[in-house]
Amino acid sequence: MTPEDFRAAAHATADLVSDHLAELPARPVWQPMAEAARQALLDAPLPEDGRPLAELVTAIGRDVLPYPMGNGNPRFFGWVNSAPAPAGVLATLAAAAMNPSSAGGDHADVHLERAVVRWIAELVGFPHPAGGGLLTSGTSMATIVCLAAARNRAAREAGHDLRADGLAGLPPLVGYVTGETHSCVRKAAELLGLGSRYLRTVATGPDGRLDPADLRAAVERDRAAGLLPFLVVASAGTVGTGAVDAFGPIADLCAEQRLWLHVDGAYGAFGVLDPAIAHRYAGLERADSLALDPHKWLGVPVDCGCALVRDPEELRGTFSLVPSYLRDEAAGSLGWFSEYGTEQTRPFRALKVWATIAHRGRAGLARDVARCTALARRLGALIEADPELELLAEVQTSIVAFRHRPAGLDETALDALNRELPVAVQRRGRVFVTGAQLDGREVLRACLINAATTEADLDLLLAEVKAAAAEVQAAADLR
Repeated sequence: MTPEDFRAAAHATADLVSDHLAELPARPVWQPMAEAARQALLDAPLPEDGRPLAELVTAIGRDVLPYPMGNGNPRFFGWVNSAPAPAGVLATLAAAAMNPSSAGGDHADVHLERAVVRWIAELVGFPHPAGGGLLTSGTSMATIVCLAAARNRAAREAGHDLRADGLAGLPPLVGYVTGETHSCVRKAAELLGLGSRYLRTVATGPDGRLDPADLRAAVERDRAAGLLPFLVVASAGTVGTGAVDAFGPIADLCAEQRLWLHVDGAYGAFGVLDPAIAHRYAGLERADSLALDPHKWLGVPVDCGCALVRDPEELRGTFSLVPSYLRDEAAGSLGWFSEYGTEQTRPFRALKVWATIAHRGRAGLARDVARCTALARRLGALIEADPELELLAEVQTSIVAFRHRPAGLDETALDALNRELPVAVQRRGRVFVTGAQLDGREVLRACLINAATTEADLDLLLAEVKAAAAEVQAAADLR
């Protein structure tokens, strides 16, 4: 391959990607792949001989880009998957061209990661001592990192060397969550040997938030039983409804009981940038750790999560292990990033974060977030005004939980209808919405994290829900 070959293929790729992004709004949001196209990818043989770059670019344009997940489209309201920020797309190419390991050393990616982690902390108002965080693959990994530090602190304060002796000899460590806590917390608890049995689900109040009185009662019961409460997980925006916990009273209780307060801010923590809802986040800065995803509301291309901690030494004391072949006498007091988490070889995530934030600036990001929350409130109002629809939770951030409620159906039939609706809507191709369960009921949930979405898209969403519901009911009648 010559430099000219690469340059020509790079230009062709840029054109291909630019056309793809430009054409997204006019295309179906998502459609099932044709069987032949799917099988062509699944059954692709291992090539014996290589192919020119130009052929690969053509194949990508023909076999891959026409079949997206759909999250680049402004009418994608599913899960919590963002459209890619253009600046982040460009930076991803440059980062791949450098291809460093961002574990440590004196090169640009390491210093840039320290800067963007500080930027993220500043954006959400979380304290940031030097070394107080790192980028991860996502909030799932950030949660493991933070909960491991919480576990290590609890063991140390109980007079136990967890790293040397493991959990043996300790009373069971107990954490407290709600029914809406993201599944990554349970996965982290199981992976860290805590056991899901000791992850207590505390009752939530009528607004879907963690109830401090119920939390206190649960902690006291467990202490009386000889267990070791150590962790509370609060949410800065649940996946089901976008609910934000009351951090102040929870932080008071955690300080009193010497519990580690971890906040799951994967999707919702950046909501604090919107002045209209910033009051909901009061006390977030008092948490011991915060996990959040730049690859969600900020639009940084996947993957990119972030773990922020109040005390960097809790991370370093949990993970630092420097074999002789990785000694770096010039590393300075902070050492390497690989001492603060589980990854040794770490990708250059920081450049796409830097580019995304630098391109929009704090003011631009705040406008984007505020537009999304305003659209969510508008969608909630449209649902409340429609006799065939039902809003199931207050719109606190930018997730709207609702269901189709035509007259004449009992609760069982309503659940059956709304369980089928997400796929029925998706297959029509004009909008994309997903489902969930809330208080035992089947619901539709629309997540708005794309500032390119319009009010017309909201009208189309509701029209498509009704049209799909008619199809589902007609098919049921035929059965």
